[in-house]
Amino acid sequence: MMKSYLKLAAVFVLIVGLITSLAAPVQAANNGGINEKLGVPIVVYGDTLSDEQKNKVSDLLDVNDPEAVKEYTVTGKDIAKYIDGDPNSRMFSSAKITRQEKGEGLSINIVTPENITQVTNEMYANALLTAGVEDATVDVASPVKVSGHSALTGIYKAYDAEGQPLDKERMQLADEELGVATDLTKDGLSQEKVSELLTEIKKAIADQNPATKEDVEKIVQEQLDKLGISLSEEDRQMLIDLFNKMKDLNINFDEVKNQLDNIASKVQDLVNDEGFWNKVENFFKKFTNLIGNFFEGLFN
Repeated sequence: MMKSYLKLAAVFVLIVGLITSLAAPVQAANNGGINEKLGVPIVVYGDTLSDEQKNKVSDLLDVNDPEAVKEYTVTGKDIAKYIDGDPNSRMFSSAKITRQEKGEGLSINIVTPENITQVTNEMYANALLTAGVEDATVDVASPVKVSGHSALTGIYKAYDAEGQPLDKERMQLADEELGVATDLTKDGLSQEKVSELLTEIKKAIADQNPATKEDVEKIVQEQLDKLGISLSEEDRQMLIDLFNKMKDLNINFDEVKNQLDNIASKVQDLVNDEGFWNKVENFFKKFTNLIGNFFEGLFN
């Protein structure tokens, strides 16, 4: 019996080793030292988190050294300040923002997708670009199931606290965009289809530069037809109203389009990265062989 336990312990150690070796390149990329030009990463914690939850989120966001980041807390008062939300809101979702060189684009990583129930990476990206956030890596996490809105407000607060305040109208419109996106998913569209629709409408606005609400309506309908999406008249009008407001704000849609193209390119690069997928395949082959050998030894 003791030998069986020892074998099981050995298998566990080997599995951990395999996982570590697979993740090592990612860790190396994330630990390249502090960028003295752009500053340390910024971490914004939801103020409703208990101490235990905050520690868990800190681990999830890979905050190994509190001295190597700047920390802030996002509160209900911040939701009221930045997007005219409810000041009594409970704030759990948290974010880490690592600023990147101009042209690097925006990358979103929801570390706990099982707990961010209404917002996807692409939805966050679209909303943040509307608000004016560019060229950054943003990690989002929550220890409990939440919609994900407090993380968005926390990102706005981080930029404000760092002397790079975002335009309030754009922030409010970004929150409205997120609300439209989640409403469309509730009405039957997949999150992926909603994200694709919002992205394609923004790209079309960049290309066509609409001058009137009728022009916006035409763009929205063109993209709905192109993607084969059928909406109720109420939902279609909700989209038209959103993008008509967006058209009237001081948004550089060409830059938004560039950032969206950059996001799409990064996703495609990962899909086409044979080296990465070979590592994943090899890991599972080793894992399967390891389990098979363990049980063979256990019963022999």
